[in-house]
Amino acid sequence: MGLGRNKVAVLLLVLSISVLLYLLLPVAKPDLEEPKVENPRSETQDGVMNITVRTATLSGDWPTFYREVVPRSAGEGGPPERFTVLLLHGQSFTSQTWENLGTLQILSEHGYRAVAIDLPGYGQSLQSQPVSSEKGRSDYLLHIIESLGARQPVLISPSMSGLFSLPLLLLHPDRLRGFVPIAPAGTKVFKPQQYQQIQVPTLIVYGTLDTNLGSQSLESLQNLPNHTLSPLKGAGHACYMDRPEEFHSSLLIYLSKL
Repeated sequence: MGLGRNKVAVLLLVLSISVLLYLLLPVAKPDLEEPKVENPRSETQDGVMNITVRTATLSGDWPTFYREVVPRSAGEGGPPERFTVLLLHGQSFTSQTWENLGTLQILSEHGYRAVAIDLPGYGQSLQSQPVSSEKGRSDYLLHIIESLGARQPVLISPSMSGLFSLPLLLLHPDRLRGFVPIAPAGTKVFKPQQYQQIQVPTLIVYGTLDTNLGSQSLESLQNLPNHTLSPLKGAGHACYMDRPEEFHSSLLIYLSKL
């Protein structure tokens, strides 16, 4: 009988110790460090952050997706912030093209606010209905400029986007600081006399192998009195993609003089 009581006592002691260890084990176990998540950022080659990349959709009658690269402010050791450069795109491209090509980053590193948009019906602006009239396309770009608070931007316009940029240039030249047409469509719609009245500083970019829109648009655009030519040798219609280094160099020189 005494032996049975001893066994019960030992069993109770073992159970008590087990319960105590179970309760104390989580306290004694060291805390595990949770993984740290850093916010995405853009850096230069020396590791110094100098740009901020933003993507969003402008609301209103024309919901428009855009990519924006904002330079580091002068107070943080970067170049002084200059004006906005607004980039349109051709029929086979989107705003993503300018990011992939490095144009947005290059402009930002030189102090410009670079914004590329997806035109109505393209890229991520599919919900925005296509605009058919010249005035409608001009009004669309005015809406973009005002929504971005860009004041007087420099407008870069390749190929198909000329259907938007040229009406704006001809109807509201005062809204642009500069114009960079790259073999734009729609130049023949306007008369030489209309171009001759426009004083907006213009950099006409074209590929020497582009015998279609490149040569056709050049004939009309040369009527702009305040223009500079930038032929990219050996390049085709999308000349900025064939010769990106030459294109960026010519663009930066032009911008620096505005």
